[in-house]
Amino acid sequence: MATLATLGTTSLLRFQKADPLTASPSPHLLGSLSSQLSGIKLSCNLPDVAPLKSISSPFTPSLQPVARRVCPFTGKKANKANKVSFSNHKTKKLQFVNLQYKKVWWEAGKHYVKLRLSTKALKTIEKNGLDAVAKKAGIDLCKE
Repeated sequence: MATLATLGTTSLLRFQKADPLTASPSPHLLGSLSSQLSGIKLSCNLPDVAPLKSISSPFTPSLQPVARRVCPFTGKKANKANKVSFSNHKTKKLQFVNLQYKKVWWEAGKHYVKLRLSTKALKTIEKNGLDAVAKKAGIDLCKE
């Protein structure tokens, strides 16, 4: 049950615990109370209410690793550059590495390995072989 009392320039809205046997207040009444709440002090008079317990959810969002824009085989990463307009106004920009998802045949493992590598690394793998390039970069292909 809510009562509104006006004392001079301030208004006071007081809530009291409703009787559980009585019907709940109509939504029309609640709508009119909520529309008049600007600039009104609220006080709550609930003596028989237990303190609220904090709810800890069992679900914690797992942090997914973000794929970096770095080639694991060659170590290539984004280059900082200037974008130069016709008026010679320079603004900063990043030139990203041309990374591609590629399934490459691994001869020693006798299966395909899905890799995210730069096109330069792909040319190097075609020239020297996957095992040699992975060994030089320190990459274990058994995990991938």
